[in-house]
Amino acid sequence: MPSDTAYHGALGDHFAQWSSAHPTNAYIDRPAMLALIGDVAGLDVLDVGCGSGFYSAAMVERGARVTGIDGSETLLRYAEKACGGRATFVRHDLEQPLPFADAAFDLAVMALVYGHVYDREQLLRELRRVLRPGARLLVSTTHPVGEQRWLGGSYYEGGRVDAPVGEYTINFERMTVERFVNELLDGGFVLERLLEPRPVEALRDVVDAEKYERIMNSTHVLTVAMRRPAD
Repeated sequence: MPSDTAYHGALGDHFAQWSSAHPTNAYIDRPAMLALIGDVAGLDVLDVGCGSGFYSAAMVERGARVTGIDGSETLLRYAEKACGGRATFVRHDLEQPLPFADAAFDLAVMALVYGHVYDREQLLRELRRVLRPGARLLVSTTHPVGEQRWLGGSYYEGGRVDAPVGEYTINFERMTVERFVNELLDGGFVLERLLEPRPVEALRDVVDAEKYERIMNSTHVLTVAMRRPAD
């Protein structure tokens, strides 16, 4: 079973530039996740699938001690540059056990990564292990309804798909809202909040008012705040 879904080489370069300004990333996912992240000053934070380091850099600016992991050496170079040596980055395949001690982190952030992972059961077990009791896990994914609008087919069918992103192709697992949330619950986490964020007004005021109005009427991202229960 193939499992390397990291964005290497030219795909990594493309993704770093594309995600910096794409409405889904820059004006929907990022504002919603950063609002949930909140005050992280003095906390040990794990950025899971950190990509080019947008979240890592934002959390460093808020005073967190950030460790970012990603399978792409290409994207890690962007992340290191974004953080200017103020965060720790580790190249790591998310299909493998995490290379950290038990109860090492106060927060884990996993933005638009979850559906790419094959062995999500193991990843959730590992995240529960490396998070301290009471720590939070914040996860965002492309909204299943948005995926159906994009890729067609049955909402309920699920399964791995190859999806076009410009001239490139990415692979991820389609799943319903029910499956997404229940996987996280079955992984030993408690649901605290579920959001279906809309674009922030900066998309309308700074970039494209027509695009803002169009996106406001459809779903694009699903975001959850989970918590690791105390033992």
